[in-house]
Amino acid sequence: MRYAIIADIHANLAAFTAVLGDIEKKGGVDEIWCLGDIVGYGPDPGRCIELLRRYNHVCVAGNHDLAAIGKVGTSYLNPFAADACRWTARQLSPDDIQYLENLPLTIEKDDFTLVHGSPMEPIWEYIISIGIAARNFAYFQSPFCLVGHSHVPAVFKDEGSSCLPVPFSPGIGMILGSSRMIINPGGVGQPRDGDPRASYAIYDSESKVIRLYRIPYDIGATQDKMMQAGLPVHLGIRLKEGR
Repeated sequence: MRYAIIADIHANLAAFTAVLGDIEKKGGVDEIWCLGDIVGYGPDPGRCIELLRRYNHVCVAGNHDLAAIGKVGTSYLNPFAADACRWTARQLSPDDIQYLENLPLTIEKDDFTLVHGSPMEPIWEYIISIGIAARNFAYFQSPFCLVGHSHVPAVFKDEGSSCLPVPFSPGIGMILGSSRMIINPGGVGQPRDGDPRASYAIYDSESKVIRLYRIPYDIGATQDKMMQAGLPVHLGIRLKEGR
């Protein structure tokens, strides 16, 4: 079985479409595993939800998904994100809202636990350091945990007495062995590692290999839509910077 692992689409239809097209070019997958934040920041929340739902998929809730439907507050968001969240809430159809309301915080799939932020705090915590990763291994039982939220590709390995970062480079297969790992595929719609290309991963359960991919997309098209929608200019500028 082959699985596409995506996170943080953030209503960026151009990026999401580019990723889906690349998945098809690579032979397709049996299922998409989405790690939350389908909406927020970007100009096409409803269309991204609709597109994801066309595929065989599972998805967990992200903080922006829940904020857009009023299930969490916006006080923890920066002012630009909060403005975008309020705009997003006005764009969602009743069907979109129902879909987001029904998203679970965690999902167990095969050898994986899926969450948006962290297994300890599925909505808000960023796993961005060895220390944060190390304490989170106690909060899931599966061999591997998939997370999003930071928009930065990363892998942390549990070595028993220590936690180590593992290189996660585009196109290079990483075999998932006996060591427990926390894996972040990066962000589809708003990468923040200095590379503006959309980021996602494919996992092959037969070979036990996961590969990261970076895909260019029409950033200008998304920026134009954001300006037309009246979304904060800063959010459009950062797409080009990958920050």
